[in-house]
Amino acid sequence: MSSFEQHELGFPGSRRANAKLRRGIYLLPSMMTVANLVCGFYAIMSAVKGELADLDSAAKAIGFAIVFDSFDGFVARATGTTSEFGKQFDSLADMVSFGIAPAVLAFTWGVRNILQSETIDIRRIHQIGWWVGLAFAVCCAWRLARFNIQGMAPGGGSKYFIGLPCPAAAGLLVATVHAIKTPIEDWRWSIVWMIVITIAAALMASTVRFRSFKDIPMARRQPSVLIVPMAVLVFLVFFYSEVVLMVIASCYVAIGVILHLVRILRPHPPSQPA
Repeated sequence: MSSFEQHELGFPGSRRANAKLRRGIYLLPSMMTVANLVCGFYAIMSAVKGELADLDSAAKAIGFAIVFDSFDGFVARATGTTSEFGKQFDSLADMVSFGIAPAVLAFTWGVRNILQSETIDIRRIHQIGWWVGLAFAVCCAWRLARFNIQGMAPGGGSKYFIGLPCPAAAGLLVATVHAIKTPIEDWRWSIVWMIVITIAAALMASTVRFRSFKDIPMARRQPSVLIVPMAVLVFLVFFYSEVVLMVIASCYVAIGVILHLVRILRPHPPSQPA
């Protein structure tokens, strides 16, 4: 008798198989969350070493964590296996991969190796760098907690996030590290770098809306012509990842900020009297 006939007749064996399948489906997004967490932990351990190759490896690991974080939510929604446990587990993994790991990498790459100068106290810059990294991690935790409570932007459905998403903020930092590679040794550039980190942290805690792309029906059939730009994008990322990833991360942040300023500065029509 076929498995389909057993299912139709309600045989216990088919019910057990279906139960195992459901448990396996629930494990699939959790496995991607674990992969996200592993990448974040590996990035921290590599960043602590401080060598040039280790810093680039840490940046790449956080990049892979962003990929796993994107797919675990997509798989959970596509298979209908979302759960409160998965939501909290994902947030904890995101805190490691997109809060602590980028903060450690940003300090190691942009602050720790600055050269001694007679005109400025380097120890003071190091202390400021620690506080800036801590602020980034705190804003990431704030952003994750707010998302767990409030969800997406009110009135925006699934189109917009409130504040810069933590993976995007981390992506901006690691894309810069991956593009430049050589650690900063001039204290002036170190200050510029800390300003960039502060801006990314502030945007996470802000109410600026950023596009989520969750409203795109990825599970539905799409025009076959889309395979061409997708193939080109994969090719560019694979062979020119330094430039392409930096452009993508910077444009995502810049477009969100510009659209927010346009919404603020755009004249609103006068309200009609009752």
